[in-house]
Amino acid sequence: QVQLVESGGGLVQAGGSLRLSCAASERTLSRLTLAWFRQAPGSEREFVAAISRSGGRTYYVDVVKGRFTISRENAKNTGYLQMNSLRPEDTAVYYCAADFSADYSESHVMDYWGRGTLVTVSS
Repeated sequence: QVQLVESGGGLVQAGGSLRLSCAASERTLSRLTLAWFRQAPGSEREFVAAISRSGGRTYYVDVVKGRFTISRENAKNTGYLQMNSLRPEDTAVYYCAADFSADYSESHVMDYWGRGTLVTVSS
């Protein structure tokens, strides 16, 4: 069983930056494909970004391309989501997700989920 713990959320002004972290349990990160999802109040959960197990491929939803960067540091057993030029519409609970596949697929539901971290962007 993989446990994921997110951190780094908070309140930031529009145009600011935050870096979210996702710590995986028991040195499993190197075997996981990672993804970030978010859910805004009153909205469905949506995909934000993903990174393959090797780190060689990354994927982003169009609205965050050029502003967000997903990365991983296997030696620290931690994944990251660097968020720059934040907008009020980025306000949401952000979830880290993972599974043991080699690469991200839209059709595959991730097997493991964290509890989320709240990001609030003020205008």
